[in-house]
Amino acid sequence: ACAISGLWNCVTINPLNIAAGVWMMLNAFVLFLCEAPFCCQFIEFANAVAARADRLRAWQKAAFYCGMAVFPVILSLTLTTLLGNAIAFATGVLYGMSALGKKGDAISYARIHQQQKQMDEEKLTGSLEGQA
Repeated sequence: ACAISGLWNCVTINPLNIAAGVWMMLNAFVLFLCEAPFCCQFIEFANAVAARADRLRAWQKAAFYCGMAVFPVILSLTLTTLLGNAIAFATGVLYGMSALGKKGDAISYARIHQQQKQMDEEKLTGSLEGQA
């Protein structure tokens, strides 16, 4: 979607649209290299790039993909750039959510809250006994 929208964006005379379109096609290429290196078997360095991308932390991938997707929208705010970069941005958002970790269940949070409350009460009663 990003590459097709980028190509469509290049069919104009506005230089900012052309720059955004070229950037979008570059985004699509980088996403293919990092996320689906089997699609780029004809490129010698595809596996090396994918291995390096796999070593990155989830929050680093999130920042990289979201940053790559926002730049063309800043260059040329059109419907084509918004829709074309939506998938790249969504990939970054998903990596960001995975960096945050799993959501805990309500029972464990209630148990932790209860333990903290008991510790606070013990500290309060201990300080009151020390004053008396």
